Amino acid sequence: MDTTSTIINTAKQTILSESESVKNLINYLTEDFSCSVKAILNCQGRVIVTGIGKSALIGAKIVATFNSTGTPAIYMHAAEAMHGDLGIIQPKDCVICISNSGNSPEIKVLTPLLTRQGNPLIAITANENSFLAKGADYVLLSKVDHEADPNNLAPMNSTTAQLVLGDALAACLIEIRKFGPSDFAKYHPGGALGKKLLLKVANILKDSNKPQVSLDADIKQVIVEISEKRLGVTAVVDNQELVGIITDGDLRRMLEKHDNLQGIKASDIMSTEPKSIESKEHVSKALSILEDNSITQLLVTQEGKYAGIIHLHDILKEGIV
Repeated sequence: MDTTSTIINTAKQTILSESESVKNLINYLTEDFSCSVKAILNCQGRVIVTGIGKSALIGAKIVATFNSTGTPAIYMHAAEAMHGDLGIIQPKDCVICISNSGNSPEIKVLTPLLTRQGNPLIAITANENSFLAKGADYVLLSKVDHEADPNNLAPMNSTTAQLVLGDALAACLIEIRKFGPSDFAKYHPGGALGKKLLLKVANILKDSNKPQVSLDADIKQVIVEISEKRLGVTAVVDNQELVGIITDGDLRRMLEKHDNLQGIKASDIMSTEPKSIESKEHVSKALSILEDNSITQLLVTQEGKYAGIIHLHDILKEGIV
């Protein structure tokens, strides 16, 4: 038996099985889904998500997605709820309970307790006739024909279906609330993602990275400036306004064309309309300009005045890729 072939085929069957189960969820979407989104939108408290077993793990992930996209949520394990954690639920909260069967002993005990303060209850379950479904205000069906497990026992397709319904709720809330990248950044200040969304060009601009010459600077001044600042480039400014750029490549091309360098000025060899960015812009935008134009340095302006240069290495050091 070809072990590698068997492994790959099993993996393919699992992925195809779960993808088909997810695709079939659209056939079970009803007005209850729309009502559930509206209930969460109108909720003046938080969304309490609960479940038991594998459904509890899915609930924790849904909570994380809600919190990161502007919907305050708290995870409450169904078993712990019976031993004091029910106090998490406040009168203005909305509750989501996840259970594949909807009939487990814990869920049967918990369901009536979830709504005793008048909290709207959203059920995510595969059984529309279950105790949970009958006790809920809105039912989101997570039906699947079978599990991807070869024995049809371990929750695979069913838990994926639950997760996808949670993501669908979150996506609808994002759309309706017009939750954009700047909002997303508020909840993700750390790591590479936080830097990509929040870090401004001004934050990485160094005072030493400001090579510049005037329009009438001679070749020696240009070469010295490029050499001393070690960026391979210098800006050409007029009254601190950016008017051009000279790279070491421009110098080489100039040397190839001219035997006599006497009288040649910066204005004679500079490239006009250089690529630049305002210091208040995000570093991610600077990176896009560098990549789109296949360059490694970008001139920076502040309120229209020349402020310095950022190098691709400066951005990569911040872990933004």
